[in-house]
Amino acid sequence: MIPVSPLADSFGRVMCDLRVSVTDRCNFRCLYCLPETEEAANFYRTKFDAVKNPNPLQPAALQWKPKSQLLTFEEIERVVRVAVARGINKIRITGGEPLLRQGVEQLIARIAQIPGVEDLAMTTNGFHFSQKAEALRAAGLRRVSFSLDSLDEKNFKRMTGRDGLSEVLAGIRKARELGMNPVKVNAVVIRGINDNEIEALADFARTEQLSLRFIEFMPLDSGHTWLADLVVPGREILQRLQARHALVQSKPSHAAETARRWKFADGAGEIGIIAPVTEPFCGFCNRLRLTADGKIRTCLFSLGEHDLKPLLRGSADDAQLEERLRGIVWQKEERHHIGEPGFVQPERSMSCIGG
Repeated sequence: MIPVSPLADSFGRVMCDLRVSVTDRCNFRCLYCLPETEEAANFYRTKFDAVKNPNPLQPAALQWKPKSQLLTFEEIERVVRVAVARGINKIRITGGEPLLRQGVEQLIARIAQIPGVEDLAMTTNGFHFSQKAEALRAAGLRRVSFSLDSLDEKNFKRMTGRDGLSEVLAGIRKARELGMNPVKVNAVVIRGINDNEIEALADFARTEQLSLRFIEFMPLDSGHTWLADLVVPGREILQRLQARHALVQSKPSHAAETARRWKFADGAGEIGIIAPVTEPFCGFCNRLRLTADGKIRTCLFSLGEHDLKPLLRGSADDAQLEERLRGIVWQKEERHHIGEPGFVQPERSMSCIGG
């Protein structure tokens, strides 16, 4: 049943999707998020003017939030319940790497039982998924998205800073064995790093009958080294795929869908392209993000955050929490400003924001 007064912003967009980060910690060091390996430094160093930027990649030492500052499962559940009562029906558990949060399957079970939650999913790098998969499935997780940016062991390590390709592939297989549907795979494409694997990744999706999403490289890295020249536009990715495969475009399931999708003509697998840099979809955005330390972000590229922890750990009741959420949503930005003069990258990386 549609609530009487859903969470809506000043542009008439109604919120339906809440991304919940359960930790800012991650066991990978991906180029587009936490590029803190020597290989990452060497790559970015070749992309900068050595005279103007002799040391382009010097991110500050990682400062994880103390556990006392992270929301408890009870606090997360409360925020989700209040949001769902006002129209949120899709919940995605993210990180950092969510499987690093001890007992995360307990949170999945709590959220799965909330009336009105129609879609409960998780985004993971997949390294620990095989170990946790059965408990997550039993708790109520029905969908999962894996990060997989390369099928080459050497390049996988270059992109993620870790040896872990076999573990991720095992996690994908395990999700399929358990009947999770759909099993999605996300690949961030960076020119000069893994753009040579676009066709191979598509072939993998076709062979394994997966939903694979190619995602444009966004300015959300901790080193603030993003360059527009490293973005492979979605239209270029599509042209290359169409040259290799017969693709049939799928109709969007709803206006706020972030990916443009195509099926292979023989019906095996699916390709999606998410192009927030070159083809923004802000006009239909219906998403909110709750960070692990209790902040609401109304856009991935927000320069400000809204802290719910004082209410959650104070004497505020649910009505006051709802009023605060409503006020935050009303202030949601019209759009991001990537590529425009004066664009400022968010201080926190994707790992700290939640995907």
